[in-house]
Amino acid sequence: MVECWPYPEAEKSESMRTITLEEHFATPDFLKATMPLVPAGRVNFVQAVESKLLDLGQGRIAEMDAAGIDVQVLSLTGNGMDLLDGPTATALARDANDKLDAAVRAHPKRFAAFAALALQNPEKAAAEFERCVRKLGFKGALVHGTTKGMFLDDPQFTPLFEAAQALDVPIYLHPSPPPKPVQEAYFGGLPGQVGFFLATAAWGWHVETGTHCLRLMASGLFDRFPKLRIIIGHMGEDLPFSIARAEMILSRDSKHLQRRVGEYFQEHFYITTSGYFTVPPFLCTLQVIGADRILFSVDYPYSPNAAGRNFLNALPVSPEDLGKISHGNAERLLKL
Repeated sequence: MVECWPYPEAEKSESMRTITLEEHFATPDFLKATMPLVPAGRVNFVQAVESKLLDLGQGRIAEMDAAGIDVQVLSLTGNGMDLLDGPTATALARDANDKLDAAVRAHPKRFAAFAALALQNPEKAAAEFERCVRKLGFKGALVHGTTKGMFLDDPQFTPLFEAAQALDVPIYLHPSPPPKPVQEAYFGGLPGQVGFFLATAAWGWHVETGTHCLRLMASGLFDRFPKLRIIIGHMGEDLPFSIARAEMILSRDSKHLQRRVGEYFQEHFYITTSGYFTVPPFLCTLQVIGADRILFSVDYPYSPNAAGRNFLNALPVSPEDLGKISHGNAERLLKL
């Protein structure tokens, strides 16, 4: 039973350190290469916040200050990466990582970083992952959905997980639009841009990311990589609500697994609040996975910092749990 604590917002938040983990940036070269390849709805979505994506300096920091956010862990807004040819994607990812490294070095108390990876060539991606963590001090990697329609449980992506476990850093699995045939079958025929939004941020890519995570669990990946940690956003991509049902059904044919599906979820996954600023899904997540595995995030600039901060301030949890969610869990997981 979750208690609702009657602490005033000012008492809970006045001096609380705040770290956010799903906060995006872009480079001009990456946008130039990917925007012609993505749906018109995605282009409009990005163009609406393009100036904020490109800002890795004082404008971004001013918006953080206005909402009382101390640190952003930055990641490339990488939808479209998998649509590029391998060499182009690899070069753009390395360039983005170098630019992000410069921003972190310029503002070390305000920014940290997740590596961008081009998974068309998993071996090269793993090498770039290692460079970013060992040489640049990045805190993990953020990857976007499927690559060429393949989920990450495919054996070709084993080098990615080998690197993550060896480096002792997490992978943030971020949504990406479903493959085109799925978009057309499930979300086609709707007026205007409704189909695009339903396929992506309104519903589709959350469900697909939840499915992606279930595939990782059901494949036995975490038996092979027992120290692997995965971060997912958007209050758990619908998994907290459905994990008990998934476990019950999958248990009918899961003799190849060493643990229950729900155990993999509770032991290997961390969940951020990115873009989800209402209390009911938070309470579900809290009851399913606990306060030690929830991390505050905004999804800036696609969501406003102020909306996220107001949500954080009003959470019906104890000051101790609020401290974990606002900064403590991130400090522990990312060694900040």
